[in-house]
Amino acid sequence: MFEIRVLSKEDISQFINMQQVIEVVEAVYKSKSEGMTEVWPTVFYEFNPGKADLDIKSGYLKSRKLFGHKTVTWFGSNVEKDIPTLIGMIAVFDADTGVPIGMTDASYITGMRTGAAGALGAKYLARKTSENLLIVGAGNQAVFQIAATLTALPNIKKVRVAAQKSEGAKSFVDGIRNELQNEFGISTEDITFEAVKDLEKAVTDSQIIITVTPSRKPIIKKEWIQKGTHISCIGADMEGKQEIDSGIMSSALIFVDDMEHCKHVGEIEIPLKQGIISEKDIIGEIGDLILDKVKGRTNEDQITIFDATGMALLDIATAEIALKHAEKNGLGIKANI
Repeated sequence: MFEIRVLSKEDISQFINMQQVIEVVEAVYKSKSEGMTEVWPTVFYEFNPGKADLDIKSGYLKSRKLFGHKTVTWFGSNVEKDIPTLIGMIAVFDADTGVPIGMTDASYITGMRTGAAGALGAKYLARKTSENLLIVGAGNQAVFQIAATLTALPNIKKVRVAAQKSEGAKSFVDGIRNELQNEFGISTEDITFEAVKDLEKAVTDSQIIITVTPSRKPIIKKEWIQKGTHISCIGADMEGKQEIDSGIMSSALIFVDDMEHCKHVGEIEIPLKQGIISEKDIIGEIGDLILDKVKGRTNEDQITIFDATGMALLDIATAEIALKHAEKNGLGIKANI
């Protein structure tokens, strides 16, 4: 009865680039601040704690007349089967009729929009003179964070990558230039890349830190953080996850992408439960900052934190862009349902 378009990762990568996604994510953050979105409750289920889970996020973009959902699964044992650990799909619907518009692969869009989120946190909260970027985590998301931050902050001169095992960081860094050029069209001739051997030393010498790990205990200690540092906390996206020392929050300017979600599953969850911070210490959502409803950094010494758990709104808006391009160019698969 209804014709929908289905897009693979390969289809999507032909139509969207990182600059486009950064602009889409920024627009969604603004719409949320203006009350033009709805973020619906997340469904999370662990088939095998720490080894296999699923995440269903959904929402409504009133200004774009769209709603939809994203279902993503993570099965760690897929590595042994030579298939991706992260698999999912995004479904987009017309909010005027409820008619499905299309479906897309979720892994690539999730990577792109999550990278854009971390970069926007740095763009609006880091010192404008920041040149040193530290990525903590060398998994699937790390390259997206680097690509987005280099796109949004052209001043970056050095990128360091830390991993649980130093050889993992070295392997990642060895291939990063080619990946950035081939996958994102980003030239890195003037940028230095290093694999981290000493995390403490790297933290003390970085103006921007982006954490993308599944850690359930703090990796970065309070005493390592220098004045003026910005941290985008991306990895904490379910209850009990924590990447940075709770004490860092007590002396930082804190912003979130979605207050309700972050309170329950974000980086601020545990510090709130510990009483180290209260909800009053959260200055606002990133959209409020972008629209100048709240103030961000006011001096060079302040430590700033952006806690982003991720929202389906970002996936839906990005998927719509890809579906429109695909329709115009006659790509993807059309199916009747």
